[in-house]
Amino acid sequence: MLHLLYVVAFTILALLAVSNLIRSLMTLGMESQRAYAPPSQSYRSSRLQSAASHPELLDHSGNLINEPYLVMRSISVDDAREQLDALYNASPSPADQSQEDA
Repeated sequence: MLHLLYVVAFTILALLAVSNLIRSLMTLGMESQRAYAPPSQSYRSSRLQSAASHPELLDHSGNLINEPYLVMRSISVDDAREQLDALYNASPSPADQSQEDA
């Protein structure tokens, strides 16, 4: 009897999950076909865009920076290992800190 109750409960949960999936797919399909108006270039919209942006992407006057945020250069594994070793050796160890406190 308990097995039948489990089967019925999981069947109901499965039907709810599938119906939710179908509803989400239909909503996604309708929103992907919706035509959006192009953004206006008024002062109000540019201020809203600036306010919503991350502060590191703004220059001193509050305008968006159109430059790459991060420029990476490729280095060899040996160079990276040397730089990491130098950082590790330059940092104080916990034993050094405990000796300074004493």
